[in-house]
Amino acid sequence: MRIISGSLRGRRLNPPANLPVRPTTDMARESLFNILNNYVDYEDCSVMDLFAGTGAVSVEFVSRGVKDVTSVDINNSCTDYIKTVVSQLGINNMHVVRADVFDLLKRAYKTFDIIFADPPYALRDLERLPDMVFERNLLNEDGIFILEHPREFSFESHPHFWQHRAYGKVNFTFFAQQLESEE
Repeated sequence: MRIISGSLRGRRLNPPANLPVRPTTDMARESLFNILNNYVDYEDCSVMDLFAGTGAVSVEFVSRGVKDVTSVDINNSCTDYIKTVVSQLGINNMHVVRADVFDLLKRAYKTFDIIFADPPYALRDLERLPDMVFERNLLNEDGIFILEHPREFSFESHPHFWQHRAYGKVNFTFFAQQLESEE
């Protein structure tokens, strides 16, 4: 895995093979950020990365100059690896939190400009994530929630649905309160 753009561009992340993750591919991550580049001023952005896994998406946000990133994963090996990456790369605006995402969302009080979630595709209750984010008002006014999910899920009828993009087996659904739908 490589960091695609920004101050850490070209740096490689080499997670241990035994991490229980399915990392977002470089191509899908690059496509995701190409979309966000049209809508986001990274310097003013506060980000939460749910089910952070290797931390690649979090580091990509940091590389692009976001204000701060909160990376959340329940797995000790994942959070330990992300903390190692943060230390090795000298990142000082990324906070790593070991927590169950559903429990964290129930008690979260801080708001974010972007919340990205890449849950295990077999996760029970995956479809509840958008509702939890919006019910708890966790996004700032023009905030975006991005959910990576398998193609079996469709969120087009969700009241905050904004757009959907597919890249091979990777599907991103974007949700927003303030943005208009894109054709």
